[in-house]
Amino acid sequence: MRPVTTATPTRPEAAKPTAAAAARSLTAYRPYWAKRFGPAPFLPMSRAEMDALGWDSCDVIIVSGDAYVDHPSFGMAVIGRTLEAQGFRVGIIAQPDWQSAEPFKALGKPNLFFGVTAGNMDSMINRYTADRKIRSDDAYTPGDIGGKRPDRACLVYAQRCKEAFNEVPIVIGGIEASLRRIAHYDYWQDKVRRSILVDSKADLLLYGNAERAIIEIAHRLAKREPVAHITDVRGTAFMVRTAPGQSPQGFFEIDSTDVDLPGRIDDHINPYLTTAEAAASQGQVCAKEEGTPAPTVIAMPLNSKVGRKTGAVQMPARDRTVIRLPAYEQVKSDKLLYAHANRVLHLETNPGNARALVYFHMNFIRDKLLGISYRQAITRKRDAIFSFNSRNPDVDITQRVVHIDLF
Repeated sequence: MRPVTTATPTRPEAAKPTAAAAARSLTAYRPYWAKRFGPAPFLPMSRAEMDALGWDSCDVIIVSGDAYVDHPSFGMAVIGRTLEAQGFRVGIIAQPDWQSAEPFKALGKPNLFFGVTAGNMDSMINRYTADRKIRSDDAYTPGDIGGKRPDRACLVYAQRCKEAFNEVPIVIGGIEASLRRIAHYDYWQDKVRRSILVDSKADLLLYGNAERAIIEIAHRLAKREPVAHITDVRGTAFMVRTAPGQSPQGFFEIDSTDVDLPGRIDDHINPYLTTAEAAASQGQVCAKEEGTPAPTVIAMPLNSKVGRKTGAVQMPARDRTVIRLPAYEQVKSDKLLYAHANRVLHLETNPGNARALVYFHMNFIRDKLLGISYRQAITRKRDAIFSFNSRNPDVDITQRVVHIDLF
């Protein structure tokens, strides 16, 4: 039985750029019209501060679990100033009260999107010790006071933003979202949870160093491109409504078992044992020390085609290939498939040749598609990104928040 189609626009079939395409320079975009306002001494956190800057609204509002310190060691400051350099008006909602949606309306409705992050640390690690005991302090809160952010802050903040302004796109990112972009083991609940993208109902998930991705997304949304059509940005994850087992159009799909073969999980090798001792502990012998020639292993891609004339293996283009991981319903109940899915995820992280990943969520009749791995900004561009926070030498960063230990 097909799901009932609602008025919410569904995403078109995903399209990915070629891996060989040159990355667009961060300074190649035409500045947004609001650049005429110039850089703000501090990114505003209230309507009064917006009025002082002459703003009637924010283009982007960043919601963070950390206190706002205008310093490049804080992620929301780096992303906020990077977007400001592109001409966007960026507001900050830091450590809001999550018991209702009212604090998320403090700066009004953003013109483009909400950017949601749990902060510099995973909120669960920030809140609990390894023994699941509540911590009494928080290094990213004024006065080192704990309890200023909820458990799984990224998920809670995204849901409150949706409650405040349902029609505004939500983009989640940061370390908490990046580490939970696929089905993952949750230590505190001792079970495999779904991707945070599913539970948060966000429109896009950005993982890794996302300066390039967030700039491209902001400019495309500013051109009135629907967020559901933004399916070709590297380093993003999103939901696609498809039938079970259906491949994204225009892609060649391969099964994850062609990349990594699920099997017995070997014990960790003791690093203090010699090669011979390690082999003996597993009931084997070291062929090199025994003088026995090691067998020759020829690795061939599985399910590949061989050219008739040259005999060379013909593989599909990596930028038009997706790897189908086991569905969530499989990995949550099978430890071997869970380990297999995570190995494939880590294998496909090279920005130069990584392939997109896709897996199925039965309860939502949707595939989750992970974009090709992100491109990092090269050194000189990264230096420019971090310099956005230090262009005004007369501004004291401690004016905004005091009693914060930066290191």
